Amino acid sequence: MDGTTARPGLGRVVVGVDGSPSAHTAVLWAAAEATLRGNTLFLVHGAETDRQAPFLSEAEIGRSRQEGRELLDRTADTIAVRHPELPVVKELTDGGAPDGLRRAAAQTGTIVVGHRGLGGFTSLLLGSVGLQVAAGATTPVVVVRGTAEPDKAGVVLAAVRDEADVGCVRAAAREAVLRKVPLRLLHIRNAGLSARSRAALRNGDDEVAHDPVRVLSSLADRVREEFPGLTVHAEGRQSRSVPGALVDASHRADLLVVGGRRSPGYLGPTIGRTTLSLLQHAHCPVELIPRQGPGHGSTS
Repeated sequence: MDGTTARPGLGRVVVGVDGSPSAHTAVLWAAAEATLRGNTLFLVHGAETDRQAPFLSEAEIGRSRQEGRELLDRTADTIAVRHPELPVVKELTDGGAPDGLRRAAAQTGTIVVGHRGLGGFTSLLLGSVGLQVAAGATTPVVVVRGTAEPDKAGVVLAAVRDEADVGCVRAAAREAVLRKVPLRLLHIRNAGLSARSRAALRNGDDEVAHDPVRVLSSLADRVREEFPGLTVHAEGRQSRSVPGALVDASHRADLLVVGGRRSPGYLGPTIGRTTLSLLQHAHCPVELIPRQGPGHGSTS
């Protein structure tokens, strides 16, 4: 693959570079992803000299920029050894990394970040850059968890809540096709039913019990029709902890794809409790597909 023929439905790959081990792992993942997509890899480093300008001398600002350029050069050299045909663009921004990543991703790119940066709070489960990027996502965001050379599980996992997750399922299907692996659709229903749901079941109303089955069947049929060569497995299960069950399932996935819970027109953060738990605890990279209208993600 020469990296010049982009796969339909998948845009450029943009990755944050800050010199941390987590970012290095994210860079390696992003380079492999861009190679699979046949698209360009954008390396972005935020020097943040704009914010610090009142407190820095011109020499210090210049040194910070130079260090950023050198970091980008070293990173590009590392990628060239592994993926010599992959087109790489280096971008140094004087602002913060989140804004630089969003600009580079534009309308259709995928942003990739490590799960922890260079900040001083090492106890945080998700770095501040990753949290800001994921919370304000308008394009897909991948938070890379796990090791730089993970064991291949041979499956892409999509977390399904309802039919509005069709955009999430489509994104997961494209990733599965790239990797030539099956797609697994997984719906986790909270075992602690509400009083209304228990009453409905006692009265013989099985809509509550079977609705997830209908949703999974409908989504599986749609994705099989759109991706006819793709093997699709659909499964529903109960658990007292939806995030916990999905984290456990991530042990056996190369990538976990989840829909953002942002309704159209809503300006708040994309991240809900379940999504945040996955970004913090999953055992594989997590791709967040934000809602941008019909077919993208799901409402809360």
